[in-house]
Amino acid sequence: MHVVAPAKINLHLRVGPARADGFHPLMSWMCTVGLFDTLEFDYAENSGTTDSAGHIRLSCDDPNLPTDERNLVVCVTSSWGRRVYEMKKMRVRSLRASLAKKIPAGAGLGGGSSDGASALLAVNRLWETGASNVELAEFAGKFGSDLPFFFHGPSSICTGRGEIVQPITQPKPKWVMLVLPEIMMPTPEVYRRFDQMELGRDENVKEMPSWNVWAQLSAADLLPMLVNDLEAPAFSISKRLRELWETVERGVQRIVRMSGSGSSLFTIFDEREEAEAAARKTNKDFSVRALAVELAPEVRDIASNALSTGL
Repeated sequence: MHVVAPAKINLHLRVGPARADGFHPLMSWMCTVGLFDTLEFDYAENSGTTDSAGHIRLSCDDPNLPTDERNLVVCVTSSWGRRVYEMKKMRVRSLRASLAKKIPAGAGLGGGSSDGASALLAVNRLWETGASNVELAEFAGKFGSDLPFFFHGPSSICTGRGEIVQPITQPKPKWVMLVLPEIMMPTPEVYRRFDQMELGRDENVKEMPSWNVWAQLSAADLLPMLVNDLEAPAFSISKRLRELWETVERGVQRIVRMSGSGSSLFTIFDEREEAEAAARKTNKDFSVRALAVELAPEVRDIASNALSTGL
């Protein structure tokens, strides 16, 4: 089975003060973008059924990424296999999986979360466990705040700590330029700096915009509305990232935002040609990787992420 795992951007991200449990309440408009990791699944040789944690053997083309339970693909699917056995006494067949990475790590694009969510959708089919997307999203939310979104995309409002997902209309602008500097921003450090800077406000996450109105706006009208409360702490941590943001904004002469806790930057366009021209200019003038990709793309069978099946 071949599945795709799309990246996401936070078009709009507001963050409140830390809760008693240490999590920050969020209000974010998240959209998938046309940058994908891919996963291949097959039954393991001499595959029998098992109730052990070892039913997923993962390989990855990025040697810097772990392939044991530190990787969400293994962690989430192994936990799902254990849950299925404990709840239903249902044994599952061992699998092998290979992960091809295109989404950079530590970039605020949700690559690891998307991989984990897509893997869970895949094994739900391969193991014929019959869970709904709502059940899978609730289970996956235990492993990270971004995971539930990928069961509801391509355009959703995420609240709570990110686990409450409400799909909305896809934005009218259809293209985005992603800027992908080789800078890793550790999310916990960005949130610690956010707290140190005392930026959390309850009103940040309580005053809901008119999302359906926003979704109908052109890129030029929507960009001034978009905010990311984590930009200030991220730029405080990384002077290099702040300088790049300022440089790209001047270069493309339009508002540029950061996705998640960084380090990826983006701006949106109505037309593909505009996005491609901006990406070419950014690549050439600033020696940083930039891509023009679709915003909230339509991907066949994205609800299950199963593009083709050869099993």
